Order: sequence, then C-alpha cells, then structure tokens
Amino acid sequence: MDFTDVSLVALRVFREVAERGTLTAAAGALGYTQSAVSRQIASLERAARAPLLERRRDGVRLTAAGHVVLRRAVTVLDQIDATARELAGLPAEAGTVRLGWFASAGAVLLPRAVAALRRSHPAITVSTREGSTPALVRALRAGTLDLDLALLASAPPFRPLDSESPPLTVRTLAERSLRLAVPATHPLAAADSVDVADLRGQRWIAGSSVGDERLMGVWPGLDERPVIAHTARDWLAKLHLVAAGCGLTTVPASLAPAAPAGVRILSVHGGPEERRRLVLARLPHPLPEPAARLADALRAAATDLDQPA
Repeated sequence: MDFTDVSLVALRVFREVAERGTLTAAAGALGYTQSAVSRQIASLERAARAPLLERRRDGVRLTAAGHVVLRRAVTVLDQIDATARELAGLPAEAGTVRLGWFASAGAVLLPRAVAALRRSHPAITVSTREGSTPALVRALRAGTLDLDLALLASAPPFRPLDSESPPLTVRTLAERSLRLAVPATHPLAAADSVDVADLRGQRWIAGSSVGDERLMGVWPGLDERPVIAHTARDWLAKLHLVAAGCGLTTVPASLAPAAPAGVRILSVHGGPEERRRLVLARLPHPLPEPAARLADALRAAATDLDQPA
C-alpha cells in the first residue's frame, strides 16, 4: 500500500498513541480494543515502509519517521476538522484553543485570561485541562487537537522541558520570588517578610508525601527534616488549612490574590532567593489566530499579576 492511501482513522489512532504514550491508553481514549489500535499502527508502518514507534517497557516513543508522519498527520486532521466545522455552519473565524495548565494557575491567572479573551474575542472557544508538566509536554509533542498551548511553572535551574528535537518554543510570562503563606494569627504574620532562619521548627502543609524527594509546600533548602502536619494536592485546600492555623506552606506569587481570609502572604529573606517562572510552551510553528489571541490574553494577565503587591 502506498502511503497516500492511508486512512484518516489510522492517522487519528496514531496521533492518539503519540499523545497518550501507550497503545493501551490510546485504545481506552478511543473506545477501541488494543488489538484494533495495533492493527492501525501496523498498517501505517507498512505504508511508511519504516517503524513509526519504538516499543519500550514504559510505552512507546516516536522514531524519526514517526515524527514526520505525526507532523503531517496533525496538519491533515486539523484541516479535515476545520472543514467539518465550516460545513456545519460555524463562522470561519471562530476557533477552539486547547490549553493545558498546572495546578495553581486555575485559581487566578487562567480565569482572568479566559474572561478577558471572551470579552475581546467572543467567537473563540477555550477548552482547558489540568495536568502535570510531563503529561502536558507529551501532549504538546503529540500535536493533537487536545492541546495547543501549555501553561507551566518552572523552578531553578530552569532546564529544558524535555530532550526532544526540535525544542519546544517556550516564553516566560513572569518570574517572581516564591512566597510563604502563614496563618494571620501566627507570630510570623506581624511583618511583611521573615528571615529563613525563622522557618526552623515550623509545621508545614506539603503537596506530596514525606518520602518524596521534593516536598512542594515546604520552603526549599531548609537545614532540617521538616515537620509535615498535613499533605494536600490542591493549592486552595492548602491555603484553607493555613487559614485554620494548621501550618505554613509555600505559594507562587500569582496565588496571592486567591488567599482566603486568615492567611498572610509573606516574602522570605536571608537565604538564596527562590525564583519561579510562569512559562507558556508550544510546538515550534506559527500559532493559529485563536491560539495567538489566547497567548496574548495570558501574557496580559500574567503581567498584571507580576506587578508588585
């Protein structure tokens, strides 16, 4: 079979496998059996006359030929879906942008940006999904309709998001110091900033278990084993635990406007400055107009949050 004869179904299956990272996950997302997914991939590889996927213990990885097929497949499928929308009577200038975002972005930044875009460009629809950095980067690499942009947090030493080539296009929207959330009734709350030495012996609300290498929510670099009073994955849950006097936690500066009553947000001095970046990542190709408009709205919202409190 010549590659020009491959089916759209096979291309959609391949795109899903590339994003999900395993045949099993792609089958579940598509409602197919794993054997059906395997058959579609095999048909593509026969047509390409080359392996498209490298099978590994932890899933699959695109080969050089796989990257070529995926890049072209995404373009073809995007055009087919755009044609279907246009035929359905949707305005040609309307579009849907798919944005991935990290956990704390949904408290303040994301709602502000989406609301601003709705006011300025009501024909653009934004769909979002929360995820971890590895999952969002993998979705970007797959180039599927599920993700166009990824809003991510980055900590020093600010390494590349992955080792794939070509590198993702990454733009820093803001960079600010990490902050500390303390109960309003806590002795440290009397000042606008605290010394890092004052954090010794405090009780912490962390975002991961004590056995993890990095304890999100504990001030980095403490010279003692921290006392973890509570663990919570949700940032707002952690802030409400702080308000209840249950302990201290770190927060990105962008979360300060979302702090509930009973919480003070402080800066920390006396040690190495802890910086955090807010970045927007995408594949290295020109953005469609709707995605570019959303990127502008995110930049504007981040700039507003980046102003000193």
